[in-house]
Amino acid sequence: MADVSGNWLGTYWQDEMPTRFEAAFVQSGNAFTGSILDDNYLGEATVNGDVIGRSISFIKRYLVTSYAPVTYTGTISQNEDYMQGKWNIGSRYSGSWEARRNGDNLIVDLQTRLEKETLLTTSKKT
Repeated sequence: MADVSGNWLGTYWQDEMPTRFEAAFVQSGNAFTGSILDDNYLGEATVNGDVIGRSISFIKRYLVTSYAPVTYTGTISQNEDYMQGKWNIGSRYSGSWEARRNGDNLIVDLQTRLEKETLLTTSKKT
C-alpha cells in the first residue's frame, strides 16, 4: 500500500483551464485525511479518502463555498512521489488532476536545473 502522508503540489483542469493547489495529507492504514488550498476563489477544502494498493480516492469539501463535494480517483506512482487521475462533481463537471510530492526532492531538482542553466549560459558567453 502506498503512503500519501505529506505535502503535495498539484494541478487540476476544468474546461482546459488549470488551477494549482497545495495539499497536506495524514494517512493511517488505508484511510487519510487532510486539507487542500486551491489557488483561486474556491479556497480551502477538507479531504477524506482511502488508499488501496496504488489506487487513491477521496472526497474534497470546500469550507467557505457551498459547492457540491468533489470526488477524486487516481493512481500513485511506484516511488510514491506522483499521482494522477480524474475528478468529478456528479455527472455535470469533470476533469483531470495530478500532484507531486512537495519536499526536498523538488528543491534539489530546481537547484540542479538552475545550476545547469547557469553552466549553459556561462559556456555560451566564452
